[in-house]
Amino acid sequence: MEFKESSRVELKEIIQTDFKKEIIAFANTDGGEIYVGVTSSGQPVGVENCEKEMERITSMIHDGIHPDLIPFTSVEALKTEGKELIRVSVSRGERRPYHLSDRGMKPSGVYVRHGVASVPASEEMIRQMIRESDGVCYDKARSMNQNLTFDYTAKYFEKCGVGFHRENQRTLGLMDEDGYYTNAALLLSDQCEHTIKCAVFSGNTKMVFKTREEFGGSILQQMEEAYRYLSLQNNRRVEFEGLRRVETLDYPEPALRETLLNAVVHRDYDYSGSILVSIFDNRMECVSPGGLVKGILPEDMYRGVSQPRNTVIANIFYRLELIESYGTGVPRMMDSYAGVNGKPDFYMSSGCFIVTLPNRQYLQPEYAPLRMEEESEGLILRDTSPEGRVLALIERKGTISRRDVEELLGCSSFPARNILRSLIAKKLITPFGNARATRYRIAEESDI
Repeated sequence: MEFKESSRVELKEIIQTDFKKEIIAFANTDGGEIYVGVTSSGQPVGVENCEKEMERITSMIHDGIHPDLIPFTSVEALKTEGKELIRVSVSRGERRPYHLSDRGMKPSGVYVRHGVASVPASEEMIRQMIRESDGVCYDKARSMNQNLTFDYTAKYFEKCGVGFHRENQRTLGLMDEDGYYTNAALLLSDQCEHTIKCAVFSGNTKMVFKTREEFGGSILQQMEEAYRYLSLQNNRRVEFEGLRRVETLDYPEPALRETLLNAVVHRDYDYSGSILVSIFDNRMECVSPGGLVKGILPEDMYRGVSQPRNTVIANIFYRLELIESYGTGVPRMMDSYAGVNGKPDFYMSSGCFIVTLPNRQYLQPEYAPLRMEEESEGLILRDTSPEGRVLALIERKGTISRRDVEELLGCSSFPARNILRSLIAKKLITPFGNARATRYRIAEESDI
């Protein structure tokens, strides 16, 4: 029998401390065989006390490698040229990455086969193995960091009357069947690497900062602290209607709450970026990494259709009564802006999801009163709301662009786009052209 090392064959004269890494490398790659009692040049020299050494190898696999690799290995004795050898056969494992029990899922503990050598796996290779083994759902996959603590989350669960013992963690999906913490556990842990960044700007651009904060720790802690911070920036206007005191916040509390909750629950945590919340004079923007879940269209979202990206996190937030049911967030946000001439705006791409909440103090009432004005031609009725002014501009010029609306009203693109959409929905104007070349004209009967 001829022995020669290759990507699928490893030769060992004796069993040394690095023996486990060879087994791990084969299990993490394409499988292979290890022959003990053969020199690196392929010369059989035999093994003393073959039975004892076989027991030693089995103990190494059982105690020193995780997850359990016993079902994917076999250890047997064989004879060649009068020498007794050991053959260890290793199949490609189903629960990769396999690793040294005392090192964990990091490059110093995970090995792969490269040519005739077993080498440490890179962090990206480890992540890829986790994705292939556990599927593409981030929060269900095993966390690379298994040294997690849950000080904030445990107290939060206790406050909500939800158990957080080990069995509860397994039931909630924070542990997998092998006892590993999942990425959902990482997100709820004190070691969570993602953050929420909030900033307040002067004016309607990002030219001048007024204040900024970054919130870390468990996503529950981030969410609570970010909401408190944003609430402090949510100015309250007080007016009197007769003897009745009327208070109005810049941003309706339901819209603010749902925006933050949706960003935390539904963002794509495969992206390392932070959730970004920016407050301007006339709007609030929340940028969440990751677009809509595959298969969900924008019109589905408006109708309340929901497909959570992070099902474990979504179920936990439901148990904690932070969310009521799937698909109600966007309709609730829209309803909170009833009575004003503006609605939340949603922009989505493959890489991000942006929610823009207009500041209600910058919006006109939905049904603005008409007032009388004198002109050279006599007494006429004129609508002085933003929509009325835009319609008057189109009547005068024939067609207009969105930039014309911005210049007319002295606003940014967001409220200008909202006004144009409202007029289109009411079938008062018709768009034509594409993208930046889009223009608008008064709707005709043929357009309706």
